[in-house]
Amino acid sequence: MFSMVHTQQQKFYKVGVESGIVKATVGKKQNAVQKLGLALRSLGVTKGDRVAIYMPMVPQLVVAMLACARIGAVHSVVFGGFSAPALADRIIDSDCKVLITCDGTWRGAKLIDLYSNASTALQLSQDRGHVVSKCVVLRHVTIPPHGSNVLEERLDSIEQIGIRPAKQLSVRIAEGRDIWWHDLVAPFSDDCQCPIEWMNAEDPLFVLYTSGSTGRPKGILHTIGGYMVYSATTFYHTFNYQDDDIYWCTADAGWITGHSYVVYGPLLNGATSVIFEGIPTWPDMGRCWAIVDRYQVSKFYTAPTAIRTLMAAGDSFVTAYKRNSLKVLGSVGEPINPTAWEWYHHVVGNGNCSVVDTFWQTETGGHMVSPLPGVTPLKPGCATRPFLGIDAQILSDKGANLSAGVMGSGKSVEGYLVFGKPWPGMMRTVYGDHKRFESVYFSRFPGYYMAGDGAKMDEDGDIWITGRIDDMLNISGHLVSTAEVESTLLLHPHIAEAAVVSRMHPVKGECLHCFVTLKNNVDQNANGAVNHVPVLDATLRSELCQLIRKRIGPFVVPDHIQEARMLPKTRSGKVLRRLLRKIANQDFDFGDTSTLADQSCLDELVKMALDA
Repeated sequence: MFSMVHTQQQKFYKVGVESGIVKATVGKKQNAVQKLGLALRSLGVTKGDRVAIYMPMVPQLVVAMLACARIGAVHSVVFGGFSAPALADRIIDSDCKVLITCDGTWRGAKLIDLYSNASTALQLSQDRGHVVSKCVVLRHVTIPPHGSNVLEERLDSIEQIGIRPAKQLSVRIAEGRDIWWHDLVAPFSDDCQCPIEWMNAEDPLFVLYTSGSTGRPKGILHTIGGYMVYSATTFYHTFNYQDDDIYWCTADAGWITGHSYVVYGPLLNGATSVIFEGIPTWPDMGRCWAIVDRYQVSKFYTAPTAIRTLMAAGDSFVTAYKRNSLKVLGSVGEPINPTAWEWYHHVVGNGNCSVVDTFWQTETGGHMVSPLPGVTPLKPGCATRPFLGIDAQILSDKGANLSAGVMGSGKSVEGYLVFGKPWPGMMRTVYGDHKRFESVYFSRFPGYYMAGDGAKMDEDGDIWITGRIDDMLNISGHLVSTAEVESTLLLHPHIAEAAVVSRMHPVKGECLHCFVTLKNNVDQNANGAVNHVPVLDATLRSELCQLIRKRIGPFVVPDHIQEARMLPKTRSGKVLRRLLRKIANQDFDFGDTSTLADQSCLDELVKMALDA
C-alpha cells in the first residue's frame, strides 16, 4: 500500500490549478507526506483516529490523505463546497479528532473563504458536545506575513505560474485550537522518515459520506486491502493505462471518484496525473481542452453534466484546440444520454477515442459496469458489460432473475440491478450503523447487493443504466424510466438539461412532470454572440410532447413541462430529483438540503410552483 509513493520517483504530477500551474515529482510529494505524518503524530493522532479533511483540489489535499494512511489514521474528506452545518454533521458522526483545512480557494472568479466555514463548523460541533482537538490550516490564497517562509505549503521548490494574484482574506486563526500547516511541519527536516503503521487488510482506510434516502448522510467505510486492489485494478483496465499516459480526472477528492480515480488508483499505478482546482467553464468554455492540449492529456474522465454543459456552449470552444493526444474518454456519476455520448465521441474525441461509460457507486469503491477500451463494442449511452469478476444480474420486483437466458433471445429485460457475489472494493459497513448497512443494501433481495438503480439488459448481454429505482415511474400500468424520457427531451435542439419526476394523478396514479432548462444564454459561439433565445411556449411544449410520443410512446407523454433556469444539484453535479418531486407535488417540506449547491434555484422553482 505505502510503497506506491516510492515508485517512479522522477514522474511528474502536472497539477493544473486556477491559481497557477504546479509541478511536483512523486519524491517531493513523498517528502511532504513524511513531514505531515510526523506532524499529525505530534498532535496525538494514532492508528484508528479519524481526521476530517476540508480542502479544495490542491496537492496538499492528496498529501493529507496519504499522510493519514501512512500513520493508520482514517481520513474523512468532506467536499469543500459543503456548508458549515454539513461539515459539522460529518465531523460529529465520524468522531473526528483533527480537522485539516485551508484559508480559501478560487471557484471561477469567486474567492471562497473556506476557513470561515471550517471555524463555524468547529464551533457548531463544540456546541453539540464534540470538541476537535486541533485544526490545521493551509495558507493557500492569503498573502503570507512579510519575511515568512511558507515554501513547505507549496511542496518545496515547485514551480508556480500564477494567473491570479494572492488575496488577503481576513483569516485570524483561533489561538490554541488552530495551527498553520507550515508551522506544524517546520520542526521536521526534508529527509525525515515517518515510520509506517503496518495495517491489516480489513483495517479501515477512510470514511466517505454520501446521501441517504432518509436525508441523513451515510458514512461509507472502505478498508485498506480490498479497496486498494480494486481501485488499482479498475483504473489500469478501464483506462488501458500505459506508462506514457497523462491522465486527468476532473472530479473533486471530496467524492468517491476523486478518491479512487484521482488519488489511489492512479498513484498505485504510478500514473502521471493532472489535478485541477477550479471549474471547467472558467475563464471560458474552452478551459478543459486548453488543459488537454497544454499537458497532452491522453485519458480524460468527467461527468455527463459537465459534458452536456460544454456541449450546449457550441463546438467552436472544442475545435479551437487540437486534442490529438486523447485516446480514452470516460464518463462517470450518472447515465450519459446518447446525444451527449455521440458529441463526446465525435466532437471531443474526433471519433478516434474509446468512450468508457462507467457505472459504480461510493459503496462499490470502483467500476462495476464499464466497457474496456479496444475490447468492448460500444453503444451510445450504454455501460455495456460488468467489470472482470463482477456478477451483475437484473431482478424483477419479486426477485426473479430476468437476465438469465436473455443473451441471444432477441429480447431485452428491465428491472433491479443487483450483484450476486462480493468483490474486493465493496464497502464494509455504514460507519457506526451496521444495521443500516444490512437493511439498505441486502434486505430487499437476500443474497444480493441491491444497487438501488434500475437497468436494462439487451439481447447482447449489455447493461443500460436507467436511473435510480425510486425514479422509475408506473404510468397507467407501464414502467417508465425517467432517464429514457430525459434522454429524449435532450434530443430537442433547444433543451440543455432535463429532469423528470413523478406527479400524483387522479386517474393514472402517476404522471410525468418534466423540468427543462433551455439553452438560452449558454447557447453562445466562441465570440459570445447569442445564436437564438428560445422560450417555453405552447409550440415548444407541443414539440417536446411529440418527440416523446414518437420516440417512446403515447402513454409517456408528460402532463406537465416546467421551465427551470437551473436544476437543483449537489456540488458534484447530481440532480436532486427528490426536491423536484416534492415541488411537482406541491410539497415544500424539503428536509435536509445541505448538499444543494445553489439555494436560489430551489427558491425560484418554489415561487414558480406557487404562482402557477
